[in-house]
Amino acid sequence: MTTSSLVTALVIGLVLGLSARWIVPTRRDVPFWLPLAVAIGAAMSGTVVGRFAGIGTDGVTATEVLLQVIFAATGVVLVAITADRPQDSRYPGAGRPR
Repeated sequence: MTTSSLVTALVIGLVLGLSARWIVPTRRDVPFWLPLAVAIGAAMSGTVVGRFAGIGTDGVTATEVLLQVIFAATGVVLVAITADRPQDSRYPGAGRPR
């Protein structure tokens, strides 16, 4: 794993993590750092998976960047779907305890 791959993963994670503030509904109480951390970690995971698959062994390639974007976007979507789910009024006791 090269330094340029790590920097690229960091930048992609930061961009997608910051743009997640527009994806995550404002009515959910999601900490600012959570989408950022997940996006950066997922982009790094994309780099690792690409390296294990033999992609981009000589530097940053378009395929590696695509893997980083796919992994980071998937992580951000999972945060948007699962983080601090609002309580469903049809099921008393579901969600957060009162």
